Amino acid sequence: MELDMTKGNPTRLIVKFIIPIVIGNIFQQLYNMVDTIIVGRYVGVEALAAVGATGTISFLILGFLMGMTAGFTVLTAQRFGAGDVEGVKQTVGNAATLSVIITVVMTAFSVFIMDGLLKLMNTPEDIFDMAKTYIVIICLGMGCSVLYNLLSSFLRAVGNSKVPLYFLVVSAALNIILDLVLVLVIPMGVAGAAIATVVSQGISGVLCLIYIIKKVPVLKIEKRHWKLDGQCAHNQISIGLPMALQFSITAVGTILVQMALNMLGSTVVAAYTAACKVEQLVTQPYSALGLTMSTYCAQNRGVNDIKRIRKGVRISNVMSLIYSIVIYGIVMMALPYIIRLFVSGDVTEILEYARIYVGVCGLCFTGLGMIFIFRNAMQGCGFSFMPMMGGVVELLCRAVAAFGAAKYQSYLGVCMGNASSWMVTGIFLAIAYLFMMRKLLVLQKQPLEQ
Repeated sequence: MELDMTKGNPTRLIVKFIIPIVIGNIFQQLYNMVDTIIVGRYVGVEALAAVGATGTISFLILGFLMGMTAGFTVLTAQRFGAGDVEGVKQTVGNAATLSVIITVVMTAFSVFIMDGLLKLMNTPEDIFDMAKTYIVIICLGMGCSVLYNLLSSFLRAVGNSKVPLYFLVVSAALNIILDLVLVLVIPMGVAGAAIATVVSQGISGVLCLIYIIKKVPVLKIEKRHWKLDGQCAHNQISIGLPMALQFSITAVGTILVQMALNMLGSTVVAAYTAACKVEQLVTQPYSALGLTMSTYCAQNRGVNDIKRIRKGVRISNVMSLIYSIVIYGIVMMALPYIIRLFVSGDVTEILEYARIYVGVCGLCFTGLGMIFIFRNAMQGCGFSFMPMMGGVVELLCRAVAAFGAAKYQSYLGVCMGNASSWMVTGIFLAIAYLFMMRKLLVLQKQPLEQ
């Protein structure tokens, strides 16, 4: 089920590759949303706020690992595109070894700093204990998340975006069942929701591993591939570390925004949490476009087809623009009904805050699409510095908004933190991408298309 993206119509290849990723991402968000819905409706608004208050921390820690593992597999896609089977296996073995080491270190470190980090973020006292319980369990199970993300990235690197979807659907169904059992039948509260998430992710990772061993010989490694190769490891880390830092830099910006938000009380935090879950669900096509561009550009970079890379990026941006316009209208109309999924009883106040967030951020969805497309296109081509600098730009935008929101106790300022950072960073990365493409064309000694 491998897909060679160096040949054939780019639009058809992109659509064929992206559809399973979109469906898979939506399922992933849905089972994350199920945690939030069950906790909010059956444990309480405080529990909903507690889960929401840890979202930025999850993004900081798990995002670092996701960026690192995704960076490791860029080299896999490049070697697959070049037809280097032994090189593919070497990158798989190196990435697996590096991921184990990094996961062990990050798990111990994250649990150690968690209490201080929650206090630093001004987590409200009435939700502090629940927030700590939830995020510590998530951190202890981060190996499950790494297992799935790494193996699914390997499969996508060789053009297989369907199988990760199948296993994610199974995982989503299992997560829902475990949520109901561990929150409703066995009243474990937020701890039950966290355990359900970790276990379901772990099972999806194991299923990916079994499939690779049995069905994907190009990714199946032997004992000799487990030995770290210095040059290969250097290349993978040189791509993976900036990608990981880019995730973390972005996460620091969201933490600053969360700190300002926490000062407004648990009701506002709960509303913001519900609105963010909606936003995260409807913006999954942008993430899918990014993953598609990473594989598409990496494979075509392996054969040095720069013109084909540029064409694929143009197609993706058109798709992103059309989707942004359509989804904004749909979400604004459906929001009153969606919010009632999260909270029982009177939703008037929470709906008002949620509508402000979605209304402001929805206008800037196009910028978010640009971030994913241009950042992943450059990373797929082997450029990591400018995408990381995009994270710095995003951090600065969020920091300015966060400090302003904290000073004036402004919820609108909190919402503007996301919206403004998307647009400014999207434009920055678009300019960086154009510069990088010119550089590649010059190196290839091809005339630049007008």
